Amino acid sequence: MRRYGKNPDEDDIRVRPNRKGNRPRTNIRPKHEDASEGFVLTVDRGRLHVLVEDRTIIAMKARELGRKGAVVGDRVAVVGDLSGAKDTLARIVRVEERSSVLRRTADDDDPYERVVVANADQLAIVTALADPEPRPRLIDRCLVAAYDAGLEPLLVLTKSDLASPDKLLESYGALGVPYVVTSREELAAGAAAERVRERLTDRVTAFVGHSGVGKTTLVNALVERQRATGHVNAVTGRGRHTTTSALALPLPGDTGWVIDTPGVRSFGLHHVDPSRVILAFPDLVPGTEGCPRACSHDEPDCALDQWVTDGHADPQRLYSLRRLLATRERREGD
Repeated sequence: MRRYGKNPDEDDIRVRPNRKGNRPRTNIRPKHEDASEGFVLTVDRGRLHVLVEDRTIIAMKARELGRKGAVVGDRVAVVGDLSGAKDTLARIVRVEERSSVLRRTADDDDPYERVVVANADQLAIVTALADPEPRPRLIDRCLVAAYDAGLEPLLVLTKSDLASPDKLLESYGALGVPYVVTSREELAAGAAAERVRERLTDRVTAFVGHSGVGKTTLVNALVERQRATGHVNAVTGRGRHTTTSALALPLPGDTGWVIDTPGVRSFGLHHVDPSRVILAFPDLVPGTEGCPRACSHDEPDCALDQWVTDGHADPQRLYSLRRLLATRERREGD
């Protein structure tokens, strides 16, 4: 074997030929500074529908993104054929920093997080007052997820012609969550959509709710578009999943965005950090300064009890906080 010195001539160095005939690998990746900005509308079997300027294109994730994926609501950088013509395919080369991320897990013991939407400002929690019956535990879980993600919650109560909303609204009064109550007649006449639309102006709002509560019907009325809707099973009292993927839809006049998500039957909170939930209760945050380290805010030494006793906050606010923090310890049907 020939040995080379410290300063061999170029003629002394043998270069192993590349059998595949392609270029050698490199860790230097292109910056794609000329990439166009896009907004992810929906994801369908690995293909992403992206709004670029005034047209919708089909794109796939570039290999260089690795495991990082794009979801509905993401702002992305796109290269390739951006014409939107049939059978064309672009590439997403960058996912921009997200302002918010709404996540959920299958259940509280599942460590795998599922990103529902990105960059939303508001979470509209849609629930029927009857047919199917409201599920307060599911509402609580959605509220916790909203607070954890930094989204403003909005309660949308449907089918008020079948049952009164008073009892349900009373249980959330201390939280100060804004709400809209609608009936089937109002929805058919368009009045319900108009009142809800007032809460959505200049915002990106994700809609979540149990199957059969009328979520997609309401979204159809808001955006003047028709997605498939289902019905409630008379035997089980459960709705049928008709929305199978999240879809971002513009409000008329480009006044905001609505993201319709598939109906949920559970909302796991394994990913939630309880210390972030209290940030949605600014009147209680100062009272935590005297709490012991890693306080759960629901234990004998919690300083919030004295804070409320001294009159710094409404006792119902503390009760509401602890009710939400306990949602991971209770089944949604309890």
